[in-house]
Amino acid sequence: MKKHIEIVTPAAPGTLHGNRITALRWQKFLSRLKFQTTVTEKWSGKPCDALIALHGLRSHDSINKFKKSYPHHPVILIMTGTDIYRDLKDAPQVTKSMKMADAIVILQPSAMDSLPRQFHHKVRVIYQSVKSITRKTPPKRHFLASIIGHLRPEKDPFCAAESLQSLPKNSKIKLVQLGEAMSPDFKKQARAMEKTSPRYQWLGKLGHAKTLQWLSRSHVMIISSIMEGGAHVVSEAIAIGVPVIASDIPGNRGLLGEKYPAYYPVGDSKALSKMLTQAETNPAFYQKLSKAIAFRKKITRPELELQSIQKLVKGLV
Repeated sequence: MKKHIEIVTPAAPGTLHGNRITALRWQKFLSRLKFQTTVTEKWSGKPCDALIALHGLRSHDSINKFKKSYPHHPVILIMTGTDIYRDLKDAPQVTKSMKMADAIVILQPSAMDSLPRQFHHKVRVIYQSVKSITRKTPPKRHFLASIIGHLRPEKDPFCAAESLQSLPKNSKIKLVQLGEAMSPDFKKQARAMEKTSPRYQWLGKLGHAKTLQWLSRSHVMIISSIMEGGAHVVSEAIAIGVPVIASDIPGNRGLLGEKYPAYYPVGDSKALSKMLTQAETNPAFYQKLSKAIAFRKKITRPELELQSIQKLVKGLV
């Protein structure tokens, strides 16, 4: 009889939040490893051989109830960026979730530096993988930059749009922003920016396949986040081979590497503008970015994530 694993993610079905995408990808891998799986928003209360929970704060109740009902059944906690870089300081539930967990998964190695030392023995780094996607030919008439992610404060969603104001007049950079506005104010701001900047277009929420089409034909992708556990869209850009211009935060450094040549200070739209101009006008710099991205491609291989999940789960279940 197949072992049953329940995966809990607070991200609702049909959303494109990173937590939901991670849960569904783990479900596919676990099915390949011959486990029976269910994805829920909170623990169903039904018996299962193990619980995998994304988000130490928002899944705390599920972890707590499961451990009280099945104290000897393992819990795997997959920690998110908000867990590690925001809630760990202020919400005791995150630490309690880490105590109850039998294993803790982080999505890039830099996150380890922010976790309490007492939990380090439980921690495993499992990089997020991406199915092979062919890179499309970027447009010839302009230099296409994309920024992908729901518009919410953690993403610093308008730093990239603001950087357009500092570009040289002869620049051919165009910025396409994809992602749902998570507040009416953000929606209003995106619409206002479209009216004032001919270089900027906000496409709102698109399906995953269409989003990848835009990414695969971009000259560069921008990730402007203030905090990230390890953004899946960065892994997608690496897998496709699209150079990334990234805010200088641990979550980006953990995926792109300490020596990656295109970090800018968080929130600094002028520094981002200079880096975009360099990518557009300096072929040697652009080639350097392309090579640095190609060097990281190995961490996004599905076989690596499958092997890592197999080793973790088989050791616990």
